[in-house]
Amino acid sequence: MEFFTSYDGTELAYHVAGSGGGDGAPVVCLPGGPTASAYLGDLGGLSARRRLIMLDPRGTGQSATPEDITSCRCDRLVADVEALRAHLDLDRMDLLAHCAGANVAVQYAARHPGRVGRLALITPSVRAVGITIDGDLRRETVRLRRDEPWFPEAFAAFEAIVAGKATNDSWQAIVPFSYGRWDEAAQAHDAAEAEREVPEVMAAFGAEGAFDPDATRTALARFTPPVLLLAGEVDPGAPPPAVAEFAGLFPNAELVVQARAGHFPWLDDADRFVSTVAEFLTAR
Repeated sequence: MEFFTSYDGTELAYHVAGSGGGDGAPVVCLPGGPTASAYLGDLGGLSARRRLIMLDPRGTGQSATPEDITSCRCDRLVADVEALRAHLDLDRMDLLAHCAGANVAVQYAARHPGRVGRLALITPSVRAVGITIDGDLRRETVRLRRDEPWFPEAFAAFEAIVAGKATNDSWQAIVPFSYGRWDEAAQAHDAAEAEREVPEVMAAFGAEGAFDPDATRTALARFTPPVLLLAGEVDPGAPPPAVAEFAGLFPNAELVVQARAGHFPWLDDADRFVSTVAEFLTAR
């Protein structure tokens, strides 16, 4: 673990995984949540192919909580990514973002397009670009799991959420839909991820003013570096049709749908995930 000081004096932490196979160039990784980056692990072994620089967003993990909690808002986190790039002394960097981290990544790409070599968005959130994912699309996606033994309880909870009748138990009951296999490894991963959540940071992340979809879309239409968008076939959080729409916002994007994968595709099929992402990052 290493530290750097961001633009406002807040000390932020990042974790380095791997010695950097291939050309050895680092990949800066932004976690979702926002939450600590530990849940990413080494992204299924991607660290054997590239050196991973995994940022703990301010207020999470080993990074300090800022005096001004509003600085945890998504659009303001862009400045932390730029401070990390400068700290690493990189003219340009490859950027990988998972889930809500994609909202930070695309706003960074919009603001600093010349600083991004390649951009990989893994099961991305679509809030920053204003794509709507309706209940019917999520329902169609979760029904792909109808032969799983846990499906009836999870689907009932899903329907309660769509109907606006969710309880805390409802949200827990639908967790299996996020994983391609709801096995012991997935259950342990989910339990550890929940412990890393910081409610006040998560609330600040999406506060009013965090997103300007029209401006971001306009900027992304001019963003020419290569972009990979990877969707999980059975992920209701980022269903493939929504990720395909996201890909259409870029002039130079590739969409990959990983078969039988959920929201954490490196857990569901590490070999396929690493092969896809490493091939994209190393192509020149």
